[in-house]
Amino acid sequence: MKKLILPVVFVLLAGFHSKPKNLPENVVEVRGGAWPINLERNADGVGTYSLIYRNQEVMTGVSLDTLTFSNVEQLKYFAKGLDRLKAGSNGEILTYKDYTLGRADKKFEGIWYLLRYQFGSTSFQQPEADIMGKTIKGL
Repeated sequence: MKKLILPVVFVLLAGFHSKPKNLPENVVEVRGGAWPINLERNADGVGTYSLIYRNQEVMTGVSLDTLTFSNVEQLKYFAKGLDRLKAGSNGEILTYKDYTLGRADKKFEGIWYLLRYQFGSTSFQQPEADIMGKTIKGL
């Protein structure tokens, strides 16, 4: 009888302790597919967020870049930049300490945004910017 109970107890204890605790939490998938953009809450426990996107300057392979925001205030400042560009005009560029955010109007496609961070960049359209802005304001 002891031989049957002991393995069951070990399996139950292993099940309780094997749950990973501090994993990144996907706040929103802004865009999926071949050119994904995700906004995630980091697992560091201090409230940092990351915008993870596929670098559009690398065409021969897949290179994901990460723009990290050290707190919610910086993330909300990013959302304010998106709002500012939405109300702005074609060609306007906002320059931040670590990245730039620009607006480009395309005749038949609407408003596009270009995010440049270090050696990479990504572009996204107004509906995707709206998803990010709405999600960030809800945090």
